[in-house]
Formats: sequence, structure tokens, C-alpha cells
Amino acid sequence: MYTHSKQIIKDGVAIGEAKKAIVTLHGRGGSAEDIISLKRVLNISDMAIYAPKATNNSWYPYSFMAPVAQNQPALDSALALIGQLVADIEADGIAAENIYFAGFSQGACLTLEYTARNAKRYGGIIAFTGGLVGEEMTEESYQGDFAGTPVFIATGDPDPHVPVSRVKESIAILERMNAFVTFAIYPGRQHTISSQEIQLANKHVLGA
Repeated sequence: MYTHSKQIIKDGVAIGEAKKAIVTLHGRGGSAEDIISLKRVLNISDMAIYAPKATNNSWYPYSFMAPVAQNQPALDSALALIGQLVADIEADGIAAENIYFAGFSQGACLTLEYTARNAKRYGGIIAFTGGLVGEEMTEESYQGDFAGTPVFIATGDPDPHVPVSRVKESIAILERMNAFVTFAIYPGRQHTISSQEIQLANKHVLGA
């Protein structure tokens, strides 16, 4: 049930012509089509865009703050799917420093978890309402050096799924791994992506 298929929607610039690529990850109950629609507002028109599809529209069954073991094997399957996609993009000639990531909610958590476990200089990372995965933060899980990769994280306060405390813990770990993190916390904001967040992501990560 939770072995994710390799079904991936592609959009944007054809990979043979693109100099940059972005991996977009939808939230629980969302779809690849949902997250890829951000191309209308994010400054990614010059990129090859990839949106993997989660089995049953969910990357893992429980809260991202449940013990990691409870979310297996779905979590490892999702991380492996992203890893293979990144390897395929690199094989098509786009270096990691030109690969970007963006996710919302469960997809934002997965975005941060994958990149922190595989830290290197990426083009940029956008997490719309998310934090690192697990009941407790275990820094031994996170390897590598972001080498100044720009990261934008935003959340509401309170958010029904993502505590601000976990966002701040995640930011601290990413910064220790040499990510350049910008974040925004919006009092009373609903579980969604606001226009202000889009503007900040474009400014700090996508160079618009």
C-alpha cells in the first residue's frame, strides 16, 4: 500500500533544454497536479518541473511528528523515490546546485527530510508549512553540508499540523548544516499557502 509508484508528472521546460529543475511535493490529500500549479506564481518558468504522485495521495500514514518507525515503510519509499528522481535529473545533465525543491505541508516535511539527509549545495529549498520528520530530532540522521543553499520555510501560528516549535528546531539544524534560512511565521494563518509566502519564496530562493 505504501510503496510509492514512480508516477511523476513533468511540466515546464523540457529536460534536454533546461538549465534548472525543481522537484515539487504535494501535501496529504493533495495531488501532483495541485502542487505543479504553483508554476503560475512561483518564478520557475525556466525550469524543468517534476511532481511525483504519492500512493493514495499520502506520503506516509501518520503525523510527521510520530516516531519514524510508525511511518515506515512509506517514509523510506518516499525518500527513495525522491532520491531516484534527483539522480535521474543529474544524469540528464543538471547539477545539484541547479536543482530546487518545493513542498507544501506533508510534502514540505518530506522536502526538508530528504534534503537534510542528503545535504549539499542545491539551487534552493522551499517548505510551505513543514518541519523535519520524527518524534524527536536526531541529528545523526542528517548528513552533508548545504554550503549556503537558500532555504525558505513558512508556517502559521498556530498551525493544526505543524507546531512552530518544530519549525524552529528544524531551522536550527539546517543552519548548523550551513543552509541560509529565511523563515516567516504568520499569526492566525490557515493551513494554506499565502501570497506573501509566494513573494518571499520568489525573492529569497528563486531570485525574483
